[in-house]
Amino acid sequence: MAEARRTIDLLWFEEPAHRRGRKKGLTVTQVVDAAIALADEEGLDAVSMRRVAQELGVVPMTLYTYVPDKAALLDLMLDAVYLRMPREDTAHASWRERLAAVAEDNRVLYSRHPWAAGVAQSRPPLGPGLMAKYEHELRAFDGSGLDDVETDSALTYLLGFVRASARAAAEARAEAERSRRSDHEWWAENGPLLAKVFDPESYPTAVRVGGAAGAELGGAFNPDHAYVFGLERVLDGLGVLIERRGSDRRR
Repeated sequence: MAEARRTIDLLWFEEPAHRRGRKKGLTVTQVVDAAIALADEEGLDAVSMRRVAQELGVVPMTLYTYVPDKAALLDLMLDAVYLRMPREDTAHASWRERLAAVAEDNRVLYSRHPWAAGVAQSRPPLGPGLMAKYEHELRAFDGSGLDDVETDSALTYLLGFVRASARAAAEARAEAERSRRSDHEWWAENGPLLAKVFDPESYPTAVRVGGAAGAELGGAFNPDHAYVFGLERVLDGLGVLIERRGSDRRR
C-alpha cells in the first residue's frame, strides 16, 4: 500500500526540489525522461533501475530516492507519454471520424514509443496523463447513443485493436532488422523453394489467395494495410451497435 501511495503521489505531485539535508541533483521528470529515451532507443527490456541510473550518471541507489522501483517507473513513463499526446478537437466531426482520429493518435504514440504497446495495461497508471487521455477519448463517443458501460467497452475494443496492430508492426520491423532483409527480398529469395512446396493441386485456395495477396501487398504481411483494413472493420462493427441503439430510441 505504501508503494502504491508513493506511485500515486509521484504521478500527481512530483516531490519538491528541496528536502532536509543534501540538495537533490535530479527531478523525477528527468529520471522518467531518461527511461523513456532508453526504451525508445533500445526497447523495454533495456530499462532497469541500474541502467537508467547509468544514463543519468548516478549510482543505482540514488535512483530509489526518486522512484521506488521499476514498476513505478513504468507507470510514470506510460503516464508521461500519455500526457504529451496531442488532442485534436474533433467535436464537429462524425462519430466515425472521431474514433478514427482516436485510433490514429494511439497509432502515432506507439510508432514513437513502441515499448508502450508492450506494457501490461490491466491496471493502468491512474495519473494525469491517463485521465486526460481517457476523458478525451470518451468524448469521441458523444451523441453515439451508447450507455456508459458500452462506451467504455467500445473504447477498450478500439484501443485493443490499435495496440495489437502496433505490436504486430513492431514484430515485423524487428524480424526485418534481425534478418537484414525486407519482406520483398525474403520472398524473392525463397520464392522458388516455396513454389515447390505450395502445390496448387493440394492447396488450391491457399495458393490462389496467398499469391494474390502477396502480389498486391508486397509480402505475407503489410502492417499499414492490416491497420487500415482492420480499423474499418472495427468501426463497421461499432456502427452496427450504434445504429441498433439509435433504433431502440426511435421505437
